[in-house]
Amino acid sequence: MASARRKDESSSSDEDHRSAKQSPSSTQSDPLLTPGGVSYKKTLRLTSEQLMSLQLKDGPNDVVFSVTTQYQGTCRCEGTIYLWRWDDKIVISDIDGTITRSDTLGHILPTLGKDWTHQGIARLYHKVSQNGYKFLYCSARAIGMADMTRGYLHWVNERGTMLPQGPVLLSPSSLFSALHREVIEKKPEKFKVECLTDIKNLFYPNTQPFYAAFGNRPTDVYSYKEVGVPLNRIFTVNPKGELVQEHAKTNISSYVRLGEVVDHVFPLLMRGDSSNFPCSDTFSQFTYWREQLPEVEPQQESQDSS
Repeated sequence: MASARRKDESSSSDEDHRSAKQSPSSTQSDPLLTPGGVSYKKTLRLTSEQLMSLQLKDGPNDVVFSVTTQYQGTCRCEGTIYLWRWDDKIVISDIDGTITRSDTLGHILPTLGKDWTHQGIARLYHKVSQNGYKFLYCSARAIGMADMTRGYLHWVNERGTMLPQGPVLLSPSSLFSALHREVIEKKPEKFKVECLTDIKNLFYPNTQPFYAAFGNRPTDVYSYKEVGVPLNRIFTVNPKGELVQEHAKTNISSYVRLGEVVDHVFPLLMRGDSSNFPCSDTFSQFTYWREQLPEVEPQQESQDSS
């Protein structure tokens, strides 16, 4: 089984998103009749048969949607469909304030060519990805910033190490409403909880596809807890680059230090036929290079000489 997720970039307002949820079918509307008598339904989801007809390959699949009109010619919309296994382990990452150093300046400075990225995050994410984990970027940015956001994630380069590829899920709302919700109201969890819950349901019967999550606010922690991310694998970072693990807030670390023990926190994933979630650190660098414990012979009881 496999799971695929695509963010529909044609939504432009919260009203459209809410009206779709309030309909009897959350993704369908009234059928549209054509002159030939064939009826169609608008939908944001593909059926299993439609997904199989696309002949998707594992990982990212580039797709192009085109519409041709008489006056405007052909308009194209490019996107990516990710095909993952149902038992894959996913790491969630926020963008503003988590990859960037702050929420507000994270929107502005990268567009001016200013590197405003936390030190060590590209190497950490790259090492985690090499151990078999999938990355999902979830932000309360507006859908209109999709191209700029993907461009920024591709632009991050730390001495030749780049961020791993993954779906970029953004809020289906306008720029000003998304900016007001995230920067002014500071309530991005309204979108994140609904979005991540929807993603989680795609991986059924795997009820816990999210292995770990990175954020920068208490609202991020709330969102991750709501979708079942274990508390001991929720990390928050502040503008100084200090990384805190939620279940042990007194232990302050950083992306660089976490990257040094990445095989311990994110052990190498080993797939097997008999185990659904075969997470093992048998072949990790930590266990390979450590010295073996000396063998201890059982103590023999001494007999008292008479």
